[in-house]
Amino acid sequence: MIGRFKEKLVRSKEKWAEEGRLLTGEAGDPARDRLPPGQRKVDGWPVLDLGLQPEIGREEMRLSIDGLVENPVTLDWAALAALPPFSQTVDIHCVTAWSRYDNRFDGVAVADLVRLVRPKPEAKFVLFEAHDGYTTNLKRAIFEDETAMLATHWEGEPLSRDHGGPLRVVVPKKYFWKSAKWVKRITYSAEDKPGFWEVRGYHNEGDPWREERYQD
Repeated sequence: MIGRFKEKLVRSKEKWAEEGRLLTGEAGDPARDRLPPGQRKVDGWPVLDLGLQPEIGREEMRLSIDGLVENPVTLDWAALAALPPFSQTVDIHCVTAWSRYDNRFDGVAVADLVRLVRPKPEAKFVLFEAHDGYTTNLKRAIFEDETAMLATHWEGEPLSRDHGGPLRVVVPKKYFWKSAKWVKRITYSAEDKPGFWEVRGYHNEGDPWREERYQD
């Protein structure tokens, strides 16, 4: 799979993990600190990907939610739009050390997806697959946090292709590599399965305030 991506870019980010680049060794407190350790505030929204930006129209968009759920589903755009609308304004934090404040996202709350698919008790993890082949993973409890959502809009406009449109995951409490762009499949699992960056030296949890950039 890596041959499809920008190999030089991927290798440079692997080297960051090997060297512990950007680490400060500090810890933050989200109840006190708005900016996590080692981060800098930016006004724009940098575009980061692996060299592929799949073009997925709303008409062809499909999201499958499967695995350890009582009601596996595949949602098209109309089915997604029929779910209760959800909007929130949150800060986002990238492992490359930028943070952007006050992003308004609109879309669907994870809580409504949970009610739809009814995950089984033995499901402890959630695995994500994107249209560009990217994968990542989260603990179920983090994915089902009240701030987690699937976003279709940013700042009142449809989410652009370069930022993961038409549909992306948004998990504000983790570094943003955990918020998969162009998501096409969400799988509930009893076992964890590290994703693209997690097997390349990046931390499995990705908490910005604990500065969980890389594996120990």
